[in-house]
Amino acid sequence: MLTIKVLPLHRIIPTHIPSSRNKFRTTMVGTAQPKHFVAVHGVGHGSWVYYKLQSRIEAAGYQFSPISLAAAGNNGKKLEEVRSLHDYTEPLLEALAAVPEGQKVILVGHSGGGYPAAYAMEKYPEKIAVAVFLNALMPDSKNRPSYVIEEYLGRTPPENWMDTQFTSYGDPPISALTCGPKFITDSLYNLSPVEDHALGKLSVRPGSLFMEDLSTMEKFSDEKFGSVPRVYVIAAEDKTIPPEFQRWQIENNPVAEVKELKGADHMPMFTQPDALAKCLADIAEKYA
Repeated sequence: MLTIKVLPLHRIIPTHIPSSRNKFRTTMVGTAQPKHFVAVHGVGHGSWVYYKLQSRIEAAGYQFSPISLAAAGNNGKKLEEVRSLHDYTEPLLEALAAVPEGQKVILVGHSGGGYPAAYAMEKYPEKIAVAVFLNALMPDSKNRPSYVIEEYLGRTPPENWMDTQFTSYGDPPISALTCGPKFITDSLYNLSPVEDHALGKLSVRPGSLFMEDLSTMEKFSDEKFGSVPRVYVIAAEDKTIPPEFQRWQIENNPVAEVKELKGADHMPMFTQPDALAKCLADIAEKYA
């Protein structure tokens, strides 16, 4: 196998060659920097969800930086220290602030990570070439920020949450949730390999959608949030954010392009890592 060392902060131009391991594997020429993905996760999860995807993306010659948001994954904060979407998104904002002037990333937000992605788009639109909403909650710029989540919660029957625990913390109280093992197995990861079920049950932490904060925040703006091209990737077998709701979000807030991953449950990075990596590589080549 051809092994190529990719130096950080050098642009790489991919040239496709066949590979039995990775059908979109690339070899690199040139001395410029590789196109750079920055990815955030859903509620209660962390950067660990991208362990399959990162190796595939990097094997294709791109840079991939998964971020654990505040009080999630391997981030050291406790949820009680995080009281707003801004607080939650700080690790992503710090990563974008460090992107050199004149360079842009491909931002990926999965599931509830669509909201931190949108917040980052509002704060650093000049640092983002394209935002990918991966079967994610996607706000708009015409309604209050909490609107899409209110619609999602209103359309989700209570029994669909199974053994998810709903609590609150702090004063004034902030709503929180913890994914239960049955919810992980039968909803979030219903088509995922059993090893990933075990990983999720060992790794999930309590999280929040920060509805109390979103309900009082200013709207996302057309000038900043709305200036970043958006691509929505539908997970066709998602039982947590059903495809019907994913498509409703696209109708509510049209995007530059819609892609669909067949056979993907709520965790396409677990169920369809090769197809997802190819999808993201195509997006990078078109928009970044």
